[in-house]
Amino acid sequence: MEQQKLPNVTIVIVLSIIGFVCCCFAGLPGVLFGGIALFLALKDEKLYKQNPENYSNYSTLKTAKTISIVVLALGVLYLLWSIYSIMSMGGWDAYMEQSREMMEQWGIEE
Repeated sequence: MEQQKLPNVTIVIVLSIIGFVCCCFAGLPGVLFGGIALFLALKDEKLYKQNPENYSNYSTLKTAKTISIVVLALGVLYLLWSIYSIMSMGGWDAYMEQSREMMEQWGIEE
């Protein structure tokens, strides 16, 4: 019988890479993309374990799963750091006030 490829491996890699890029700008998109990628990776891993002889790209799935876990961890850490930073400034209102003052200082109009 000819071996098939696991169905979600490419999607997991793409979501993980997008999530990694998004981790640099904000934590929430990284968490979302990493979480979805991890869910799909676990789903494919379960499918593989039912019939391992039917699938040929399990090593790629393991790599994609590792990347999605790293992206998820980075996203959570960045999100927690962002929340801590906002709270240490005095909450959301103080954060927005500081942002407004910086925009005025740089001459950026709202």
